[in-house]
Order: sequence, then C-alpha cells, then structure tokens
Amino acid sequence: MTPAVAAAKRAGIEFRLHEYSGVEPGSGDYAVAVAAALALPPQQLFKTLVASVDGTLSAFVVPADRQLDLRAIGKRTTLADKTQAERATGYVVGGISPLGQRRALPTTVDESALEWQTILVSAGRRGLQIELRPDDLVRLTRARVAPIAAGSS
Repeated sequence: MTPAVAAAKRAGIEFRLHEYSGVEPGSGDYAVAVAAALALPPQQLFKTLVASVDGTLSAFVVPADRQLDLRAIGKRTTLADKTQAERATGYVVGGISPLGQRRALPTTVDESALEWQTILVSAGRRGLQIELRPDDLVRLTRARVAPIAAGSS
C-alpha cells in the first residue's frame, strides 16, 4: 500500500485502484500513454506536477493531455527538477501523487476536474492510479481550484 492509498483509506472516501503496465517514463507523453493503457479519455486522468512558485514548491494537478500554464500561476514559476520533486513528495517521477506526500505541498487542481464524476490521479507508484471524486481530492489535499491548464500536449 502506498502513502496515497493509505491517505484515502484513512479519510474513508470511496475510491478504486487501477493497475496498468507497459508504459515507461520518457516514452513520449507519459500521462497520455497511461490514459490509453487504461482505455480512458486523457481529460479524465490527471497528472501531478511540482513547480516552484516564488521559491516555494507546490503541486499542480492537470489533465493528462494538457500542460501547466506557468503564466497563470505567476511570473516566477518554474517546473521543479526531478530531484526536487521526488525529495519533496517522497514519490518517483511518473508516480507522484497529490495524496500522501512526504511533505504536503500547497496544491492546486485544474477546474476541469470538477466536470467529471470521478477522476484518476497517481496512487503513488508507476503502474497504479487511484480513481476518486474530484471534490474528495480537493478536500483531502486542501487544494484550491483554478484554471491552470493550457493547450494540449
């Protein structure tokens, strides 16, 4: 059990786990490939990106087929490097979950998540996604909801 799954269990929310295989980080757009492996629309699967906003690390949850709109976040926003993201969250890139992070980062969820009855985010390791209601994700991560996704990948 990953810390993300443990956090969902502790909170008593409804969720489902989805396993997949055959998708390796670095092989094109990883999140879109995960959605395809699970036979889901990429707009329903959300990736978690870690960025530095004015020197403070934060987590951003955006649809698999979209990118984080750095300009919407702030002028001094840059994506964190792999080492920073892994050290802060306790997860490896490709398995970073907004739930159960080593140090709970301030989190923002793209507003499009609320259009779905359920969404999927990483369950804390490559090969495993957790499906849950978007409002449960927002509540558990104390996230703010905002339009933070741009374009398509």
